[in-house]
Amino acid sequence: MAVQQERGLAGENLAVNHLVKNGYEILERNYRIGKSEIDIIVKKENTLVFVEVKTRSSSKFGNPEDFVDEKKTAMIINGAENYILNKQWTGPIRFDIISVLHTNKPEITHFKDAFY
Repeated sequence: MAVQQERGLAGENLAVNHLVKNGYEILERNYRIGKSEIDIIVKKENTLVFVEVKTRSSSKFGNPEDFVDEKKTAMIINGAENYILNKQWTGPIRFDIISVLHTNKPEITHFKDAFY
């Protein structure tokens, strides 16, 4: 596995641990439909949350969350719409970003309601 893939997987694992510690129920990881992929789908209370995880080894070229562009958000929304239809979900939804700056001591920042 390439270094970037290993770092990304480690970031996703840190994000999952963060979510579980904060009372979220993990429903799916790496949900794919067509070209869309949603890193983590969770539920907290009555809200379905679609989470994009961005991991970087430094902030030299920008913070991890800065790399979630319009194209990426459109793909996540597309995947979320499919998931909602398949599960017949009728409750509230939210789109979050978890930023992981993977240095000596990883820094995790959870941006709730980050887009849509």
